[in-house]
Amino acid sequence: MHAPLQGIRILDLTRVLAGPLATMTLGDLGADVIKVERPGLGDETREWGPPFDSRGESAYYLSINRNKLSIALDLDSRLDFALLRSLVDGADAVIDNFRPGTLERRGLDIAAILDLRPPLVWCTLTGFGPESERPGYDFVVQAESGWMAITGEPDGTPMKVGVALADVLAGKDAAIAILAGLTARATPRPPTARRVFVSLFHTAVAALVNVAQNTLVTGRDARRWGNAHANLVPYQLFLAADRPIVIAVGNDVQWRNCVRALELDSLGSDETLATNAGRLQHRHHVVDAISTRVRERPASDWLEALAAAGVPSGVVHTVREALDGVGASQLTGVPPLVPGSVRLPPPRLDEHGSLVRRFGWDAFRHATGSAQT
Repeated sequence: MHAPLQGIRILDLTRVLAGPLATMTLGDLGADVIKVERPGLGDETREWGPPFDSRGESAYYLSINRNKLSIALDLDSRLDFALLRSLVDGADAVIDNFRPGTLERRGLDIAAILDLRPPLVWCTLTGFGPESERPGYDFVVQAESGWMAITGEPDGTPMKVGVALADVLAGKDAAIAILAGLTARATPRPPTARRVFVSLFHTAVAALVNVAQNTLVTGRDARRWGNAHANLVPYQLFLAADRPIVIAVGNDVQWRNCVRALELDSLGSDETLATNAGRLQHRHHVVDAISTRVRERPASDWLEALAAAGVPSGVVHTVREALDGVGASQLTGVPPLVPGSVRLPPPRLDEHGSLVRRFGWDAFRHATGSAQT
């Protein structure tokens, strides 16, 4: 299969989660990605365990670093810095998450490089914007972006999301920004237009989407709804006789089908509940009736009835259950969707250092045995 980014070269100067996820995404799409790491230590996430696999690599690191070559470079070494500069000169895009001024203090003038190389795109991931020195850690961003204020039970304490989702979304934003920059290369653009900054904080605030808009429209602050929804009823978790399920009614037709499937004729005949606005007004009445009914039977009974009625619903799976059937690997993680593919496992630290030092970007041809250029 011809990968859409075949022949595109991405220099990865990032570590931890958002940046490596962005470059893995581009690598899945066929780009050649060279990951530059610190000698001896490498990416911090190599030590973020247990669990570790049989090679001693952490599961965290493995989840976001496939389809890359690894080289360890000491940026304070004249020879290593010269090699880094040659890799920059051969790249189509560079992505870093160094603090402001770190690369510049070592002699890498990004503005000058962009001026000399009109096709180059340079993306920098930050925690709180290009002017901030604050480190960008997902937990802190979740707290300050409003996410924790709206996550958790209504009368409980603020709660973070179970995945480092601010990092994940920022990584996706970075990949999108790089793809946009690569697409725009046919039109000459000034260096400032090819220098992209992605902020975890801005990404997280933008990801509030309808919750943010509710606040903007009403002037009232958002609050926690637990497993319920601020704008839709019923749209939440219910406890069946054996395990939890979710019912997600998104429109009034689904509502009518839902009460029929649940055999709740009294709710279906109540005209005050015929619209979502009415159900919002009588949230407790609707939720209490459905909760009492759902407890009477096993989850499988209700899911069968709701599916037959066309009502969105599902069982609460464990992570192990969710991974069944998706072709996930202990080495390379959850596979990408087509047109992405897994070509290389996550590299050991400096695994391809000798190849990259000898062949530069052509190291990919030797590492994969392919005819990529």
